[in-house]
Amino acid sequence: MSGGPALNEERVPAGFWVRSLAFAWDYLPIAAYLGLLVGAGVVADRMWQPLTDVLFGTPLSGEASGFLLITLPVGLYFALSEASQRQATWGKTRTGLRVTDLAGRRLSSVGSLGRTALKFVPWELAHACIWQISFAAVRSSPVYVAGFSLVWLLVFANVVSMLASPKRQTLYDRIAGTLVVRSGGV
Repeated sequence: MSGGPALNEERVPAGFWVRSLAFAWDYLPIAAYLGLLVGAGVVADRMWQPLTDVLFGTPLSGEASGFLLITLPVGLYFALSEASQRQATWGKTRTGLRVTDLAGRRLSSVGSLGRTALKFVPWELAHACIWQISFAAVRSSPVYVAGFSLVWLLVFANVVSMLASPKRQTLYDRIAGTLVVRSGGV
């Protein structure tokens, strides 16, 4: 079966620390990309101020631009990498991990996109709160406190779920029906 485990391969769930290390590796190219965006933003702000006003002049346009320039490309990096033949991002490959469905098969593109969307809910909620706060007259509104509290609650729920689950599944892994496992021989 293509993309599935070898006949006698044992699928060992990946724990918190190795998954954190994989994400740290993945964050290196993401940080480089973000650095390029910031550099382009500085140039655009100095040379084409009307463009930056259109892209980031309101909470809604800022959130939409942030989604299109940051969340979407980063999300596609994760989703396409994890649905690929490697079943892993660059960081997961470096740490000997791969993402599978519950039967050990490679994720479909749709399944991988769904898993990634669930994983990025706290990230995007935090961005929405930040954009709203950046334009707010009162920055300590209970709405923002509730929004950021929900972000941290979701992050906490994912970590607790991973630590408590025998298969080391985060909440989004459980919903998506996925596992992060050590690659064969690792």
